[in-house]
Amino acid sequence: MVDFLSPSERSERMSRIRSKDTRPELALRKVLHALGLRYRLHGAGLPGKPDLVFPRYKTVVFVHGCFWHRHSRCSIATTPKSNTQFWLDKFDKNVARDAKVITDLQAQGWKVQVVWECELSSSSKVHQVGEKLVEVIKQPD
Repeated sequence: MVDFLSPSERSERMSRIRSKDTRPELALRKVLHALGLRYRLHGAGLPGKPDLVFPRYKTVVFVHGCFWHRHSRCSIATTPKSNTQFWLDKFDKNVARDAKVITDLQAQGWKVQVVWECELSSSSKVHQVGEKLVEVIKQPD
């Protein structure tokens, strides 16, 4: 299938995709704050720049987009029909980088939690995930 957008239009559309402060991330942050957890954003000094950093609990949280980070058995994690090999290579690199970042953080003594975009698709799901995260984060080692 041929792309229906020109290269400049495609570039414009792709440039709008955020890596920080995404809708799912903002929703989760709001719930966690309401549940009493305080955090730092986008840990610049840590591998992978985690979305949420809980220094007190030595825990980090990544809010992963299902498409970009290849959430298995998720309907959002589709593969584009055009330029397929490019996308497969890109997804493989993303998954490999994610695994390395998690390993590096764990080697530094951090607990790592990954929350998927599809788990935050409604306000009730966000609240459920938030409550589970609070339990996991506050749990002593």
